[in-house]
Amino acid sequence: MILSVLAIAALTGPLPKIGVVVAALLVATVLLAPDVRVRASAMLGALVLSPVLLLSDIWDSPQLRLVHRHPLPALVGAVVALALLVAVAALVARRPSLLALLAVFALPFRVPIQAGGDTSNLLVPLYFVVAAGVLAWIVPTVAAGRRERRARVAVRSRRPEGRHGADPLPEPRATASAAPPPTAVLWLQRLLAGYVVLYAIQAIYSPDFEKALQQVVFFYVPFALLYQLLRNLRWTPQLVRDCLRLLVGLALVFSLIGFIEYATKTIILNPKLVVANDLHTYFTVNSVFFDPDIFGRFLALAMVLLASLLLYPRSRREHLGIIAALSVLWACLVLTLSRSSLGALLVGLAVLAALRYKPSRAIVVAVVVIVIGAAAIAATPTTFGLNQGINGASSGRGGLVSGGLSLFADRPLWGYGSASFVKEYRRHHRRSATTLSASHTIPVTIAAEQGLIGELVYVALVAAALTSLLAHARGDPVRSAIGAAFAALVFHTMLYADFLEDPVTWVLLGIGVALATAPRVRARTGAEPVSRTEAAPA
Repeated sequence: MILSVLAIAALTGPLPKIGVVVAALLVATVLLAPDVRVRASAMLGALVLSPVLLLSDIWDSPQLRLVHRHPLPALVGAVVALALLVAVAALVARRPSLLALLAVFALPFRVPIQAGGDTSNLLVPLYFVVAAGVLAWIVPTVAAGRRERRARVAVRSRRPEGRHGADPLPEPRATASAAPPPTAVLWLQRLLAGYVVLYAIQAIYSPDFEKALQQVVFFYVPFALLYQLLRNLRWTPQLVRDCLRLLVGLALVFSLIGFIEYATKTIILNPKLVVANDLHTYFTVNSVFFDPDIFGRFLALAMVLLASLLLYPRSRREHLGIIAALSVLWACLVLTLSRSSLGALLVGLAVLAALRYKPSRAIVVAVVVIVIGAAAIAATPTTFGLNQGINGASSGRGGLVSGGLSLFADRPLWGYGSASFVKEYRRHHRRSATTLSASHTIPVTIAAEQGLIGELVYVALVAAALTSLLAHARGDPVRSAIGAAFAALVFHTMLYADFLEDPVTWVLLGIGVALATAPRVRARTGAEPVSRTEAAPA
């Protein structure tokens, strides 16, 4: 009871707002600090602070009633979870590539948790993987720092009196060094850190601070840590292949679940989708995802990554297997009825083609596809809902976009505050019957919530990300696939939601930046350095 009162008092006071800003500053330190030990300390601080802020927010939620009534079993469960976390961290420390596989596997799975009066589908398994990865990274880093300090003290103690200068250190046989990161990558790091800090600062005056706190704790902090962990990994061709196989395997399993849903006319999750399917002649599937559009996004990105393999020489048997897998994923993507995902798929394929062939050819093909699509829509407008107007065809998104632009016009410079769109939209449009919870157009959401300041940071961030991922990617199958998938995701956010709130964004950025800034190994002979990706092409 006392803890509950203290938690409520802390939530209504200034401490949570200070905590959110501190968490964002820790994220910025993780992304920008040049010293590895400083980054490790910031990671540990963010890892500890985030659960504290979360508990202050959900202490009275139904999920924690068991903790209130039975504290001892809850404590035992926490100890068991911590022991499992340490065990997984030990495995990751011995085999760092395991972190990438665990992260890819955990990406789709969400657990419904009530917070702030709303039920959120949270990536609890992914949070566990991130925590294990952070522990596996910071413990040896801190230990190495202590050994280095002890070694330096020992060297100084053995140094003859009157001798000055640098400590004698053995010359390494080979050094793994990287050229300074490209300018776009440096700006990408700065803009990621700046966006998170700006979001936390603008949460202070938001009318929906609890929602902003959840965004920082649930998304920005853990996903930024995941980005840094993935960027630090050594992405060998074998690791890239294993991750792609795992991702495609998951997509095929989820597609099978979607086919079963369509055959049995049964939805596993999302009661709202069950009602919508009962009211319409069509039937939409969502598999293990809560939202069909999120499922469609997952399938579209998997198809872009898989389709990149068709653009390079392979055996006929491999090509046939890839085509068969793409056919299955395409069939399930159609059943999601996600037009935004279909558009994202086309954008991703166009970027792949432009990176593999002459851009002019890709443009010609894109124009042909657009013309054919426009002709199909004009021939059967009722199929796409255009007979209901733009707002009807977009399921009410047109009204949300115009409403978001009116909010931006009211406060063009600094906006209404982070995570304020839903509350302010409902306050300004009381007669609106829409049940959508966002503008479903990320630039409009940012404009309404964070004003011109946030919009400029967002635009610069997208430009820096695309430049970092696509620059010099021509001829590199892996980097081309990552860049095309990211471009498809950005397009999808223009018609739906979740940009930095989607872990896939941070995963693609982490892998893409790691490949773009791959260290070069220089031997003692002074030979020309060779990058790891050049030494072992995928």
